[in-house]
Amino acid sequence: MTPDIWPVPAAEDLASMPLESLLTREYQADPARVHERLRAAYGPVAPIELHGVPVWFAFGYDEVRYIMQNPDEFWSKHVGHWRAFTEGRIPADWPLIPLLSADNSGFHDGDRHRGLRGAWIAGLREFQEPGGEHTQKLERAILKYCDDLIGVMTEGAPTGWADLAAQYGRPLPLMVANHLLGVTLDRGEEMIMDQWRLLDGPDAAGAYQRLNTALLELATAKRHRPGHDLPSAMFAAAPALTPEEVARELFMLSGFLDFTGSLICNVILEAVGNPNLRTSVTSGQIEELVNRVALLNPALANLTFRYARTTVKLGRFTIAAGDPVMLSISGAHADPLFASALNRDTVRSTRAHLAWGAGPHRCPSQRLATQMCTIAVRRLLDRFSALTLATPPEQLPWRPSPFVRALRSLPVRFEVNPNAVPVSRPGQATAGQEPPPEETDADGWRPPARSGFWTFLRKLRRAP
Repeated sequence: MTPDIWPVPAAEDLASMPLESLLTREYQADPARVHERLRAAYGPVAPIELHGVPVWFAFGYDEVRYIMQNPDEFWSKHVGHWRAFTEGRIPADWPLIPLLSADNSGFHDGDRHRGLRGAWIAGLREFQEPGGEHTQKLERAILKYCDDLIGVMTEGAPTGWADLAAQYGRPLPLMVANHLLGVTLDRGEEMIMDQWRLLDGPDAAGAYQRLNTALLELATAKRHRPGHDLPSAMFAAAPALTPEEVARELFMLSGFLDFTGSLICNVILEAVGNPNLRTSVTSGQIEELVNRVALLNPALANLTFRYARTTVKLGRFTIAAGDPVMLSISGAHADPLFASALNRDTVRSTRAHLAWGAGPHRCPSQRLATQMCTIAVRRLLDRFSALTLATPPEQLPWRPSPFVRALRSLPVRFEVNPNAVPVSRPGQATAGQEPPPEETDADGWRPPARSGFWTFLRKLRRAP
């Protein structure tokens, strides 16, 4: 599909059109039903509003893929190309402005984006290289973090209740973040807690300031005393980067890892809640299950805006230059032109989906996210002989968000597998144990004082 670029009819006036509100209880509970209704009314592109602001919503598979893959001269991710924003018609306190105006590679185009993306690709390479030393080290660390979290969930009890979102799926990637940043787990707990506060509150503003300060201090330290970690590798790949630039890039880890945590929860839900798949899942096809869920229930349901650089025909509408378009991954996957070929009763599924993006902004850490999800789900199924949902699937609560499809909680009842032994290493502190007072990171940098991370997780435990 190649939409017309020139000539095109007169552009639609988005602001004057009747707009569907996307952030409704109906959308939160059942986005597929909303996609179906919008598709019947408008086709693959619809005029919607987000927090009172008009936006085009593209949810046809061909349209979404076209925008993703199209060269920068037709679409931009930089907020400076949003006509309503530059003309002062977007309220200064509109809740999505801080995200959309961020100064990092996620919201740049052209040479600026390519340079920053190159640093990411180089920085992540040693953590994603199959069989590589640092990949194996990371895999062992993820496995240990899984066992630490399971240990806190169970505390030796053979049966019980757990919230696998709050106690497992979401905290695990934040622990992995410390490994990538080159920060020891015990010394970086306050950073974990601030990443969590930033995403959910309370004290999101304070968490933003503290985390920004901590990441800038870390980037400065790694600039002068590099180690085997992500920021050091980014500096090595792009020596002209400043600590401020690297700190802004590292800030995106919060969003990426929260997305990965949400994907872990969605995969667990599929593994536990779909009886047709349990035999296949236990046979070791976890990575196939991750791909299936990325297709059928992607954690990153919608992407941040693209702005039309020129007037363009899209679906039934003509998009004016400077108009914002939000791309829907979950809507594109539900497009009958794509979804009609899917088999929902098998683990194996196509990889021709858009969950990892496409084109210049394709996710550079797909393998890392898949690796985390695969290890997390496999370890959970190894450690428990039985896992059952404690709430009917249709009653599970989803977080209200224009971008992520993420569970607020995933309550389960469990039975511990007595034959599954947690991994351990001689001399390693148990989960939540204080490190020796003299411990510092290899480069001498100390994150802020430790938090009540493990105490907080233990407070979430409930009796069977």
